[in-house]
Amino acid sequence: MSTKIDEIIEKLKNISLLEASELIKKIEETFGVDTSIPTYSAINTANAAVAKTETAAIEEKTEFDVVIQEVPTAKRITVIKAVRSITSLGLKEAKDLIESVPKVVSEGLTKEKAEEAKKLLEEAGASVIIK
Repeated sequence: MSTKIDEIIEKLKNISLLEASELIKKIEETFGVDTSIPTYSAINTANAAVAKTETAAIEEKTEFDVVIQEVPTAKRITVIKAVRSITSLGLKEAKDLIESVPKVVSEGLTKEKAEEAKKLLEEAGASVIIK
């Protein structure tokens, strides 16, 4: 350490607690710093926020469900054809599916496959969402 720092340390050893407290306040005001020690609660809150952010990034959704919300009466046949092309359902099962909307058409798809299915169904006239 330099001699200046050693001199300051020696002077600090000889001041009272009240003077030390005033010195700390003056240093905080002069240099715009906060010398308070973070509490255990504040540290835990900050750690929890970081962990939540990391968990959200890790748990990004990878499987999606395609759900038909509504099918206009005039577009039923076209939508049935689209449902059959997306799934392995027969004609009767596809018809029953669109008659009981809102209904899941496909489950556990990748994002790309779900988007493709949604596009196909919307082009056929159905109102579709991806969950």
